[in-house]
Parts: sequence; C-alpha cells; structure tokens
Amino acid sequence: MIHNDSERAARIVNEPQVHALIPAAGRSVRFGGTMLKQYTHLMGQPVMAHSIAAVRKHPAVNRVTVALAPDDGIYDDLIRPSYPDVATVKGGDSRAQTVMNGLRFIRDIDPACEWVLVHDAARPCLSGSSLDDLLRCGLASESGAILAVPVSDTLKLADENGFIASTVERTRYWSAQTPQLFRIDPLFTNLESNLASGLTPTDEAAAMESAGVHPLLVRGSTSNIKITGSEDLALAEFILRKLMVTE
Repeated sequence: MIHNDSERAARIVNEPQVHALIPAAGRSVRFGGTMLKQYTHLMGQPVMAHSIAAVRKHPAVNRVTVALAPDDGIYDDLIRPSYPDVATVKGGDSRAQTVMNGLRFIRDIDPACEWVLVHDAARPCLSGSSLDDLLRCGLASESGAILAVPVSDTLKLADENGFIASTVERTRYWSAQTPQLFRIDPLFTNLESNLASGLTPTDEAAAMESAGVHPLLVRGSTSNIKITGSEDLALAEFILRKLMVTE
C-alpha cells in the first residue's frame, strides 16, 4: 500500500511526538575495507544518511540524535551539511553504552520527550509503511514495540564442537530488527541497571525484558536489511530503488 505524507499526518495527529536515536559508534569489524559501514556510499549518499532520512520523514518523529564514536572525524564532512538540525553526542565502547549516552543527552536537550525510537545507522532500507505500523502499534502499548520478522529457515542448535545437537522448533522465533520504540524513562532506567550490573544487552528490547517487560513484536519486512558486509550494498540499492517507486 502506498502512503502519502498527508495520510500519515492524519493518523498521528493525536499521538505523542517521538525523538529518534541512531547509535553510530560501531567500528564495523565485520564489514571489511577501510571505510566504516555507516559511511560507505550507497546511491551517492552515506548509508547512515539513508537511515536518518528513513526515520525523520515520518511526521511523528520531531527530532533526531546521532551517537558517534568519540574520535569520529567523518560525520561533520559527509552528513552534517545535509542534516544540520540533527544533534550529535559521543557514544561509548558498546552499543548499550552508546544508547545510554544518547538517552542521557536526549533527556537533557528534550525534557518533554516521552518516547524514543532507536534505529541502526546501518539499516538504510526501512520503509515508511513499516515505520507507520511500528508507531501505530507501539505508541498504543505501554510495553513498547520492535520491528521483527518470523524466522523462516530451519534452526539447528549446535553443540560445543560444531555438530548439530538438535533441530529447534521455529514457530515462535522472530528475528529482531530496528527501529525499537520505548518510553524513554523506563528504557533509561533499565539500560542503566543492566550496565551497572555488568550486562551489555545487544538491543533495547533485551534491556526491557530484563525488567520483566514484554515488548510487542510488530511484523516488519525482510527488506529492512542491516548492512553487515560489502556484499549487502547491491541488495540495499535494489531495495531502495524499489521503495522510491512504491512510496
């Protein structure tokens, strides 16, 4: 289904405004080459520029903050000129610490913020319809929500030697994506508690789960890929060109 901006605005008119946070302090150790994956060019723009554009085009998202590596020397040259209103903050040595730094910063500069939408810098193919679905369902759920897709492949559990120990029933398994949407105060509190206990959750939902919260799974799309290796760039370009036609 094709959604235009007026249709989206009509649906979110009575919904709270959302601050998007993009953690981008990673070192891209799996990507290869000399360029960090979030800055690799995709259709003439850095990958992260597409990710920023994907969240900020929704009328419910009123502000965007990017959390950068402390020694980042690329953002100001490649992205800030196109997005001068996007705030930046220094990240940490893990995704969890980077998100924590971002949340603390958002609470300082945007004290009225109730909800935060965390999206991967290297996930440039988020569709408007998936973001619509997440915001519509997540803002109506006190437990928050994440985009995810049901696992379709047969899952094998390996033993310590790399042999198959068993086949896992996949019916209730989902592959988590971003964005992930939560009220900022509970996410801040639970992530802070995790880090203080020496835990480093790999996504925001895990931090919430540790406090007994059960976030809602909102079905996303397999096209919402995360750039992990250089071979993903061609697929991302194909998806983005298709989105340009359908949205």
